[in-house]
Amino acid sequence: MALPHADTLDIISVQPLGDALREAVSTSLIKTDRVQLLHLVLRAHQEQPEHHVSDECTVHCLEGVVELVMPGGVRQLKAGQLVVLPGGEKHSLRARTDCAVLVTLLLDRGDAAHGGGTGARTLRDGSR
Repeated sequence: MALPHADTLDIISVQPLGDALREAVSTSLIKTDRVQLLHLVLRAHQEQPEHHVSDECTVHCLEGVVELVMPGGVRQLKAGQLVVLPGGEKHSLRARTDCAVLVTLLLDRGDAAHGGGTGARTLRDGSR
């Protein structure tokens, strides 16, 4: 059973996990009709398959090093760096180290990409 999403106005922690990163899992922190925040945890050398979302989205590296791979090139993000992707941009993520990434999706009635945008596991208070 999935944990409930946070509600609007709830305080959500996205601070670095440090040593706890090794045991952490990816979660959907909050989802409304218009926005979804995903806390993705990737292991070193793990790749997320290529995909796209309909609207703009942000990819914010919280800790570690992750590469954003696009047909036009690769952007390497380190802790504290983010990038805004244009809508429809095909991309994948490739972890160079164990890392945590905050992804912000803009949704259309709860949908990020004509059927995408759902989260399977969620957190309410940011604790692990």
